[in-house]
Amino acid sequence: MLILIADAFDKSLPGKLSVFGEVTDDISRLAEADVILIRSKTKATKEYIDNAKKCRLIIRGGVGMDNIDLAYAKEKGIIATNTPKSSAPAVAEMAFALMLSTASKVCFYDRTMKAGEWAKKTKRSELGGKTLALLGLGNIAKRVATLANAFGMKVQAYDKYVTESDLAELKATPEEAVKDADYISMHLPYTPETDKMVNEDLINKMEKKPVIINTGRGKCVDEAAVAQALKDGRLSWFCTDVYSSEPPVVSENPLFGCENVTFSPHVGANSNENLLRIGQEVYDTIEKLLKEGKI
Repeated sequence: MLILIADAFDKSLPGKLSVFGEVTDDISRLAEADVILIRSKTKATKEYIDNAKKCRLIIRGGVGMDNIDLAYAKEKGIIATNTPKSSAPAVAEMAFALMLSTASKVCFYDRTMKAGEWAKKTKRSELGGKTLALLGLGNIAKRVATLANAFGMKVQAYDKYVTESDLAELKATPEEAVKDADYISMHLPYTPETDKMVNEDLINKMEKKPVIINTGRGKCVDEAAVAQALKDGRLSWFCTDVYSSEPPVVSENPLFGCENVTFSPHVGANSNENLLRIGQEVYDTIEKLLKEGKI
């Protein structure tokens, strides 16, 4: 078996996987690979899959799988899977860090101090007692809910696939979830249904001029609508780790023309600890499928 590591994983992974066969990061050997490991950078398109002539398994190290043509992989008899549990702690902490930084005006204080200002009269706000709406209630959002509950926040959520939760009050629609929210944290996969879910119509249902944090998928947000809402005051702040195209073209993305935005370069899952967890989940997946005779 040849395992191709196409993207960046922990340096210990090749040694760990060597028990299953040969491990390489030589992309020119794509046609020989039985198993291909990718993260965000590699796009497993139809053309890519066609070039992977021997592939039986693609593992996406991370949560979202929108960089894999899942239908075509299935048609070709290739198992495509991910590591859904590994990234939850890292991404949840990133989402909460962005929320805390906004409430405590960390970016504002940093910017004004560096400009020689002493903006002591500008008040912070606390998260306790505020309402957090979660769009999506999967592994990551559940961890965010746990953190929010510890801070004394009221937590409510919309997820059409979740029918009960002891972490959040479930709402029947996105509109109901965000209506009275002070903070909105997005944890949605990208699908035709979630495409630009946060749009002009949904923003107009928000009564409190909330802060929105997106560590899910950039295409779930209508960036032009968010930019306009920031400029006219319907939103107070937007924090994003993800973009409709990555890396974003600054001159073409309307968010970069707004002051009240905190940007990060899709690093929610980029912790050393997470790379180790991803590696272990990759190992466990290959071992399981081998035992089952599926690869």
